[in-house]
Amino acid sequence: MTNEWRPDSWRQRTAAQMPEYTNAAELADVERQLATFPPLVFAGEARTLHRQLAEVAEGRAFLLQGGDCAESFAEFRGPHIRDTLRVMLQMAVVLTFAAACPVVKVGRLAGQFAKPRSEPLETRQGVSLPSYRGDIVNAMDFTPEARLPDPQRQLRAYSQAAATLNLLRAFAQGGYADLHRVHRWNLDFVAASPQGERYQDLANRIAESLAFMEACGINADTVPQIRETTFFTSHEALLLGYEQALCRVDSLSGRWYDTSSHLLWVGERTRQLDGAHIEFVRGIANPLGVKVGPSSDGDTLLRLIDALNPANEPGRLTVICRMGRDKVEDVLPPLIRAVQREGRRIVWSCDPMHANTIKSSSGYKTRPFQRILDEVRGFFAVHQAEGSYPGGVHFEMTGQDVTECTGGAQAITEQGLADRYHTHCDPRLNASQSLELAFLIAETLKEFRQNRLEAEGEPSYSPGVAGGAMRA
Repeated sequence: MTNEWRPDSWRQRTAAQMPEYTNAAELADVERQLATFPPLVFAGEARTLHRQLAEVAEGRAFLLQGGDCAESFAEFRGPHIRDTLRVMLQMAVVLTFAAACPVVKVGRLAGQFAKPRSEPLETRQGVSLPSYRGDIVNAMDFTPEARLPDPQRQLRAYSQAAATLNLLRAFAQGGYADLHRVHRWNLDFVAASPQGERYQDLANRIAESLAFMEACGINADTVPQIRETTFFTSHEALLLGYEQALCRVDSLSGRWYDTSSHLLWVGERTRQLDGAHIEFVRGIANPLGVKVGPSSDGDTLLRLIDALNPANEPGRLTVICRMGRDKVEDVLPPLIRAVQREGRRIVWSCDPMHANTIKSSSGYKTRPFQRILDEVRGFFAVHQAEGSYPGGVHFEMTGQDVTECTGGAQAITEQGLADRYHTHCDPRLNASQSLELAFLIAETLKEFRQNRLEAEGEPSYSPGVAGGAMRA
């Protein structure tokens, strides 16, 4: 972090993926209003996340980051938020119980409204209009009025994010996350699936453990973590005027924080070293993420790390790898070696979604579940071979019973995609597929941690996952 940085210094750089607003005065007025609004998150919360991610960087915890591809105004409902959180809690319980390590829970929620696009224009039947860039920018309807970027949408996004955060905090701290409720987290349409049965078995074992602990005098009154949890939010820092408007100086540290979210990441399309997005995020004190794809090389990654984490603080930076199942085992090893050679302390996370997107024969954009599993397996295998720590996963999911990704225990076919294809942008895992992924990660992480402990001469113990290793 250098003295030259200011919240608006990004405006002197080239900003990729930014919408073209036709009314500059209206945009400036909206940003002035946002600058007077209360913070959505607090610096102390971001520092807590930083400390927890430092544990991940040191190999003592695991990062679970997931949520919607792009939040929408139309689907803003309490039950949707609750169900997404419920699946995240289920996944975290599976991982914690299997691998016997803390899980840091970060949602793609309460701010994931903007989306980068491969093309600035979308053409249908000879008509070209601005691409849909998320509800914070424009609307999905293919009309000139809907696709015109509208600054007023930023105010609605702020309000929706505030309400979402309020509900998340209530659920996380108000008893909904109590481990005694672990049986009730099973969604109706998941409970009857093979993954639901495995989860129910796991819930029974957790209930037995809680009963034993209570008999020993350990309960929710003496250990609050039994009845509550900490849940953080994150989104891609894409719409920089919105992000700048929500920057605040922390009264304790004197550092700038972007109070729109606990963690902000920069995507593959906007991580230019001399670009506006890297310039903006390098100056905020929030934990950061940066996505790297198959075109990445060790030198570029090290320069990004130096720009975003010059003090080499563990927990400051998460490198989110989105390689694709066919490339992860070739591209990732030299990146890990470069980072290890220079002693950089980062969190390595796997995004198995974005580089495994295909167009189905039925015309829908989808992600085969098997490809997602294969990339996760490859990610862990590379870290095992390189002696580094696979610190987390980053994925797009929903608590709804959608049919957007093919495969999984539900055996969703390409023909079945049309049944419940509701995404506003990219295909998401549904609740059953998300839980299935959690069981795979749990078994793989358990094995990885046991091998590591044995290599260090430490005794290893892990209770395992109900139902044994997943077959996929």
